[in-house]
Amino acid sequence: MRNIMVINPKGGSGKTTLATNLAAYYATEGKDVVLADFDPQGSAMDWLELRDPERPPIRGIRAWEEGLKSVGRPDFVIMDAPAGARGPELTELLRRAETVLVPVLPSPVDMKAGVRFIAELRDHPRSGKIKPALVANRVRDYTRISGELYRFLETQRIPFVAGLRDTQNYVRAYSRGLGVWELAPYMAYPDWEQWDPLILWLESRRSRP
Repeated sequence: MRNIMVINPKGGSGKTTLATNLAAYYATEGKDVVLADFDPQGSAMDWLELRDPERPPIRGIRAWEEGLKSVGRPDFVIMDAPAGARGPELTELLRRAETVLVPVLPSPVDMKAGVRFIAELRDHPRSGKIKPALVANRVRDYTRISGELYRFLETQRIPFVAGLRDTQNYVRAYSRGLGVWELAPYMAYPDWEQWDPLILWLESRRSRP
């Protein structure tokens, strides 16, 4: 069983987008997937309610209420963490994860917040029991700020594994309970290509403690 958590204390970084698309990817690969939403806003559960029952199944858990007691032994547990997790709350969340993905947006505010959180992860008592990685999110290629984000992430002591573009495909997918993997190829193939490095990293031994 793989436990993958998407986390960034900075709100609006795209955690739910990353978590729901990961869940959709593994479901379309025929895996038994649980999507555990630790955020009381429930955005991941809202996405799941929009999902057509004919699509590859994903089991949702309102983890902010019930934790992971009813998870069982699925192939993948994808966890959407709440914003603002610090101190004991962060420690409790990290106890549940083996792989941690940190999405960062191309903005000075998000990069400064990223510096603090990356340092917190590196120095955390559980740092030896998790494998974190950075994901550039909502990137617009050839803009100055996106270039700054890439340079920033490449200098961190945590692997920078993928950059995902700013596109309405993620909005279209969310509004239908889908992942970008389930959109038409002519529309979404550029996004599939951007996910390849992240999926390859998650399938490698490097993504596990």
